Amino acid sequence: MARAARERSEQERDTPHFETAGSSPSARPLDAPPPVPLGDEQAGIGAAEGVELVKAHHGSISRQRRLLIEDELKRGELKGLVATSTLELGIDMGAVDLVVQVASPGSVASGLQRIGRAGHRVGEPSRGRIFPKHRADLLEAAAVVERMHAGEVEHTRYLRNPIDVAAQQIVAMCAMDDWPVERMAAVLRRSAGFVELSDEVLQSVLELLSGTYPAEEFSELRPRVVWDRANGVLRGRAGSQRLAVTNAGTIPDRGLFGVFLPDGTRVGELDEEMVYESRVGETFLLGATTWRIVEITFERVVVTPAPGELGKMPFWHGDGPGRPIELGRAVGSLVRELRAEGDVDAATARLRQRCGLDETAADNLLAYLGDQAAATGAVPDDRTVVVERFRDEIGDWRVCVLTPFGAQVHAPWGVALQARLGEAWGVDVDLMWGDDGIVMRLPEAIDELRVDDLMFDPDEVRDLVVGRLPETSMFASRFRECAARALLLPRRRPDQRTPLWQQRQRAADLLSVAAKYPSFPVLLETTRECLNDVFDLPALVELMADLRNRRVRVVAVDTAQASPFAQSLLFSWIAVYMYEGDAPLAERRAAALALDRDLLRDLLGAEELRELLDAGVIADIELELQRLVAGSQARDGDEAHDLLRVLGPLTLDELVARTAPAPGSDAERVAGWVRTLVEQRRALETRLAGRDVVADAADAARLRDGAGAALPVGLAASDTEPVDDPLGDLCVRYARTHGPFLARDVARWLGVGEQPVAARLASLVAEGRLLRGEFRPGGADREYCDAEVLRRIRRRCLAELRQEVEPVPPEALARFLPQWQGVGGRRRGVDALADVVAQVQGAPVAASVLEADVLAGRMAGYKPADLDQLCTSGEIVWVGAGALGATDGRVRLVFRDQAALLVPAAEPCDGAVHDALRDRLRDRGASFWPDLVAAAQAASLPYDTETVLAALWDLVWAGEVTNDSLTPLRARITGHRSVGPRRQPSRAGRTSPRAGRSRRGRLRLGGLNATGPPSAAGRWSLVEPLLSPKPAPTESALARAHQLLDRYGVVTRETALGEESEGGFAGVYPVLKALEERGEARRGYFVAGLGAAQFALPGAVDRLRGTRTPEPDAPPVVLAATDPAQPYGAALSWPDSRGRPARTAGAHVVLADGLPLVMLERGGRSLATFEGAESNDVWIEAIIGLVKDGRLRKVEIAKVDGQPVRETPWAARLETAGFTSAYKGMLYRT
Repeated sequence: MARAARERSEQERDTPHFETAGSSPSARPLDAPPPVPLGDEQAGIGAAEGVELVKAHHGSISRQRRLLIEDELKRGELKGLVATSTLELGIDMGAVDLVVQVASPGSVASGLQRIGRAGHRVGEPSRGRIFPKHRADLLEAAAVVERMHAGEVEHTRYLRNPIDVAAQQIVAMCAMDDWPVERMAAVLRRSAGFVELSDEVLQSVLELLSGTYPAEEFSELRPRVVWDRANGVLRGRAGSQRLAVTNAGTIPDRGLFGVFLPDGTRVGELDEEMVYESRVGETFLLGATTWRIVEITFERVVVTPAPGELGKMPFWHGDGPGRPIELGRAVGSLVRELRAEGDVDAATARLRQRCGLDETAADNLLAYLGDQAAATGAVPDDRTVVVERFRDEIGDWRVCVLTPFGAQVHAPWGVALQARLGEAWGVDVDLMWGDDGIVMRLPEAIDELRVDDLMFDPDEVRDLVVGRLPETSMFASRFRECAARALLLPRRRPDQRTPLWQQRQRAADLLSVAAKYPSFPVLLETTRECLNDVFDLPALVELMADLRNRRVRVVAVDTAQASPFAQSLLFSWIAVYMYEGDAPLAERRAAALALDRDLLRDLLGAEELRELLDAGVIADIELELQRLVAGSQARDGDEAHDLLRVLGPLTLDELVARTAPAPGSDAERVAGWVRTLVEQRRALETRLAGRDVVADAADAARLRDGAGAALPVGLAASDTEPVDDPLGDLCVRYARTHGPFLARDVARWLGVGEQPVAARLASLVAEGRLLRGEFRPGGADREYCDAEVLRRIRRRCLAELRQEVEPVPPEALARFLPQWQGVGGRRRGVDALADVVAQVQGAPVAASVLEADVLAGRMAGYKPADLDQLCTSGEIVWVGAGALGATDGRVRLVFRDQAALLVPAAEPCDGAVHDALRDRLRDRGASFWPDLVAAAQAASLPYDTETVLAALWDLVWAGEVTNDSLTPLRARITGHRSVGPRRQPSRAGRTSPRAGRSRRGRLRLGGLNATGPPSAAGRWSLVEPLLSPKPAPTESALARAHQLLDRYGVVTRETALGEESEGGFAGVYPVLKALEERGEARRGYFVAGLGAAQFALPGAVDRLRGTRTPEPDAPPVVLAATDPAQPYGAALSWPDSRGRPARTAGAHVVLADGLPLVMLERGGRSLATFEGAESNDVWIEAIIGLVKDGRLRKVEIAKVDGQPVRETPWAARLETAGFTSAYKGMLYRT
């Protein structure tokens, strides 16, 4: 491999060589002096014939040296450069021709970053070569390259609530200034990582930093800040600034030894354990140079060059991130598809074309899979888990669980296995995990391990991992690092190392004390880091569910020796157990189990179940638990006794309610059962909480000692013997037979004080027998719940949620929108009208249906005068949005203070009269009709009043002019355009000779006629002032997005386009995405067929899904075709019809259970029918209702689906309903 890499380097001008950092031996880059020329065999790719080919680049070298090396690389003066991850980002490397990656990069993102270092010149592709180290590495590399070509980068996760970082930052902040606690909390929460930081967690951090914990138990835990609780202010202590500066950063201190020349020049670093295994005089390789150890001191290794000598390869322990689950699934999918490929040539072609392998590598990989299949009969892939068992060199059983899902999944799985098997066998299990699976050694006494023991219930695996985690060496190691970041284990001087063994010792001492305090912040942060940052628990839970549901199969096999896949796991076994130095002592393990789960929930950012559980499901399960559903009720006395034993004391009525119906009186039948049970001394009668109850006789002592109940005489002595925990037993009984409950519920049931019940419940929670949290939707307090009951509720909710998350059919949207927009509402008055306008504001609605259909359809007793009141008071304005024919047009109602945000800018009308009217309104402000006519006359325009009126309404429909009242709008749409009957001018009209003169075609101003036509009444004004100052585009888009969500609940592309919203859907899409990120909106596929880009208010989603189930008996809904609550022709396509349905002004649609039955065109002359109209006559009564409620004066249907109505079967059905034959068709009028 080294020779091949060197050959590639010599062929190219500049070649970076990336080496995967970690625990494998590698040539660690060092800040070394110019290397001494070596022979080929020793120098490798480092030097040949005295010519320096390769230098090293690493984060630990000095900045000056690093910049020098980078410049040499850019100028093409280096043939190559060896680096880890330091060249992935941030460096312009235009002169690089080729990247050589040693070993699989481990992820698609890393591979793209590293290979992307080459070919930065315009038009030049990035080229790279990957040299896998072994066959398992080759398999991963193939999957990585395939995904690199496809651009499938892994999901990125950022840290959430890292409170050790918060502690460090707080000390640094307080070292400079005094900080009010509230202000500091606000600053912290501005960071995405701390948005969910709760007050309780923050307070625990502040208590830690201010030394609230007992100082005598924390020898090193001295206060870092001063917390003035009275004034709510934090300030630094003496030495806080030095502490923050000398211990800044989040990279863990590994206790590395610095390597120096005798003159003090820094060469690099060595791992502490490697130094402990070295002696003075030994030689080792660093980069391309061999060094001899001259001296080993407390904190450094002094070396001198040893040219020409052989040296051992150094090693470093590092924690790799583990294979991401996306890559793990890709590796498994690649294996499965290659194995399924019947043609070897086709499989080879795929590996060469899509995975970038050369012929030798492709053959090697296929042979690797074939060897595994020959050894185990199956190859691990994304749908197959292989459990392999064999004996090792000394005869112990080794079990390998082989999967491709990566260490992030295998690590928590291994922890759960240690918990289960350790408890079952009574001994600790030696176990190790890696990217390719889990390997364990069975104790000598164990010869068999069932496959089922390796699988877990998805609901329990998380708790097992959390419970076992404090016992792992990883937990101790991470605790040490978290404590250092939280400044609990500070370095005394920045230029001095703290030995790793000393760090471990100090951390172990701190852990032994901290474990006594379940809410100790660093303890919780360690758990958070392990569960959230190191483990991929959601992927593990999903895998366990797939195993349970048989979507992933398990193949168990015994082999004579380790299979090829298992060998890659065994390679790491020795290293893991050779350096197992962080394991805590047994007593520390036991103490650390008492984690404060409430605070842990805050740190993990887990949502309270209150937001996730369904109240209906809880109610259903409570009915089942209480035996109130058919199939669980008592049918005889024995089953009645079972009820008492399971449920506890019940009144006679409660027993009757839990009895299966039967002929005769249930009460008498149950009373007979009770008498028999009492006579048999199986039950007893007593009073509990003021009620006469029947109880199981076995509960006698519990009721007496736990609830103070008086016992009848004659009970069996065994039933009256005291029990250990009477009140606790009763509380557990209540929990097992109820959903989430409060302490006062149990106290009320037993008739005892709430305080002792609450105390006992808290103890049960601490013992793990009950859970406490926010469970009931709409609840205000934290409830208690039995763990199994809660698991049952969660499973049921999940089952229902999986059905609900399926998109609803389109007709469900048509059922939802009228409900959401309050169609058929019964509220009255101005306030109700204002609420209706608030929802429809900004929507362009045909003026002819605005009042009669849209507003009147959403409230009871609509009065036009109420709308006039809101307009004349200045609260609401109306703005035109386009003409519809000669007399109709669309208008927008909008609150005055929202006009600038919701009303788009108008397109000015052209024309001399238009200009004259516009100038008059701009110069003189609001004007009446005579003023406008005078303006046209003053401009010497030879137009009559009809021309001026037409120009005025052009301005109105264009959105340039509005009126204080809707009176002229009503007159316009009803056709009252004439000046009215001529009358003699008034005396006032005669005072102006000029005003009295008129001539055909000229303006006439005299007399009462001067008030103008009805469609010109009122005060006219420009809309432009309402739109000033012009808001920022983002502010306007935000307002439109909010309005769309408020109006429709669910916003789709078709919704925005149907409203002709400014900028269309693209104009509000970025804002909707931002609202989703803030949690104000949800994105999903809610309605089938409307595309993936759907946004909804959280409450709207629930109501939409509530309309999934059809309601055939629901009354029909009659809507104007252009009503915002009518989705057909806009958000939804029209169903098949024999007519020609369209969203035209004045037309009406009859919806039955969300489906259109008929559409009545404007004027009622024509009717279009849809499927279902023939079998359902409800639409006829619905159309008659349009006349009866005054929305239409009459309905005269001339044609149905384009045919004369008298020639269709509909004529007879219309006549039966009350229509009469008319000249042109069928007529209905009141």
